[in-house]
Amino acid sequence: MEWPVATERGTADELARTLREAIQRLNRRVRQTRAVGDLTSSQLSALTSLQLAGALTPRELADVERVQPPTMTKIVGKLEDRGLVARTPHPTDGRQVILAPTEQGREMYAQFEKARNEWLADQLATLSAEDRDVLLRAAEIMQQVARA
Repeated sequence: MEWPVATERGTADELARTLREAIQRLNRRVRQTRAVGDLTSSQLSALTSLQLAGALTPRELADVERVQPPTMTKIVGKLEDRGLVARTPHPTDGRQVILAPTEQGREMYAQFEKARNEWLADQLATLSAEDRDVLLRAAEIMQQVARA
């Protein structure tokens, strides 16, 4: 598809809508890849946030996940019950705790990431080399936009 020069607001808006919809659909499809475990989407998202951040207070994790603290308490409780997340005392505030993934939690996260990457790699392998090059360039541009 050829895009007109993006000097008009309508053209930029159309590209934004098309790109956003494609990203959402691809993200949804990748999230549906569940080769291992039976974590809920909320549990996996919280575990992912902890994996990426290293450690967070329950409040910080609730903020990152954009849920209310009582909801996060339930999610963290389930992750703790499964041995995927551990609480440790906060180093400077005795009223707080720090949440971090356990070794088992890091392994579970790695298994989910591997399954998702394998699914996406399988899909990308069906594309031509030219299309894969275009997607690589698009990914670089999207990362640039995300950093802006």
